[in-house]
Amino acid sequence: MAVFAPRMGGASWSAVLVGSRCRSRLTEVMGDSGGAGGAGAGPGCVPPPPGDLRSVLITSVLNLERLEVDLFRGRHHWVPATQRLFGGQIVGQALVAAAHAVSRDEQVHSLHCYFVRTGDPKVPVLYEVERTRTGKSFSVRSVKAIQHGKPIFICQASFQLSQGSPVQHQFTMPTVPPPEELLTQDELIQKFLQNPNVAEGYRKRLTKIQAQDVPIEIKPVNPPDIFSSEPQEPKQLFWVRARGYIGETDMKVHCCVAAYISDYAFLGTALLPHRQYRIKFMVSLDHSMWFHVPFRADHWMLYECESPWAGGCRGLVQGRLWRRDGVLAVTCAQEGVIRVEQTPNQSKL
Repeated sequence: MAVFAPRMGGASWSAVLVGSRCRSRLTEVMGDSGGAGGAGAGPGCVPPPPGDLRSVLITSVLNLERLEVDLFRGRHHWVPATQRLFGGQIVGQALVAAAHAVSRDEQVHSLHCYFVRTGDPKVPVLYEVERTRTGKSFSVRSVKAIQHGKPIFICQASFQLSQGSPVQHQFTMPTVPPPEELLTQDELIQKFLQNPNVAEGYRKRLTKIQAQDVPIEIKPVNPPDIFSSEPQEPKQLFWVRARGYIGETDMKVHCCVAAYISDYAFLGTALLPHRQYRIKFMVSLDHSMWFHVPFRADHWMLYECESPWAGGCRGLVQGRLWRRDGVLAVTCAQEGVIRVEQTPNQSKL
């Protein structure tokens, strides 16, 4: 199960119906860069179609409570089976906090993070922002995530005013089937569960994964055969998007959502050549992102993941988020701790 991410679906989260109001938590996520008062509605707020549902990532996960100037509190929506806070949540919330401390015209172009302690899902996280530098073109904000009086995560995010340049190039997007032709993670798990020969213990594990509630939709391009332990190339492709509606708003909102998404099933890419082992312990050590062009995090994007190296109980993964029109939107990199043990010789069928 090292390469199979927890469930992507489920509508059990408390979604909020959106009316025709322009001012909503969708724009309040970013707010203004002023004092400790409430956040203001931003420009470009486009309401979704009547009766549509807002993404829980906007209404809950990334909707921080401002306690003081540059001090915020974040709460949790989904906690993995490991009972450790999801790293993508911490990255996304930290970027929200940093974005509160810059002008609306500045957009994030990169962030670099370290996970220094295990997050406690039983208590909220405090985010303390330091305005490290404000320049004419670039600004840097440092964020410290705190629980029980100690930092669990540190991050530096750099923001830039828009600037044109004739120097432009990018890789070519992989050719893959469109998301409409692929099964969702939910549908794949349900398909496996319909196999009457699946061992009872493995069936329980799949059912437990299916019961989890993650606010992301995912469609693997080449889903692995979960009944096989044959090694695979350390690469995977899947379409991904936020569940629910976000709409056209401040680009920083979509970057924060992409930060949440980017950590999901990412490090597992390094385990694809080592499927004969069982995971004993796997956590992220660091996480970096570079944002290249505007995109919609509630639209399907292709996540191309690969692992160029693993060793010393660590694995390195790199990723690219592609828009459907072939434009490279985001580049990611992460290193994590991976400790394994030999899998008992027990069939899953």
